[in-house]
Amino acid sequence: MQEVAVVGPDLAKNVFQVHGIDAAGVVVVRKQLRRSQVLPFFEGLSPCLVGIEACASAHHWGRQLMAIGHEVRLMPPAYVKPYLKRGTTDAADAEAIAEAVTRPTMGFVAVKTEAQ
Repeated sequence: MQEVAVVGPDLAKNVFQVHGIDAAGVVVVRKQLRRSQVLPFFEGLSPCLVGIEACASAHHWGRQLMAIGHEVRLMPPAYVKPYLKRGTTDAADAEAIAEAVTRPTMGFVAVKTEAQ
């Protein structure tokens, strides 16, 4: 598999959609993961930028991914919406997240600690 530079996971309760691109912007990963497969998948990647839509579980996943060496950036869902190219499916959302996190003017939310 090619080197993944940016990953945009669309978080859900049980099935997560993941969209990964390399440094040139070419899609290298587009897959569905069950909850139990998420951490093993990210552990298999070299450290990369992971964009996550800020939601209830985003801070939990952000802490998990930062613990294994990834750079995590949370974004408000309203900031990701303009990057949707077509209907709002999990795959399209994941692609929009991967696109939005690379934008230089994007506003990010800090990942909260468990205590917060």
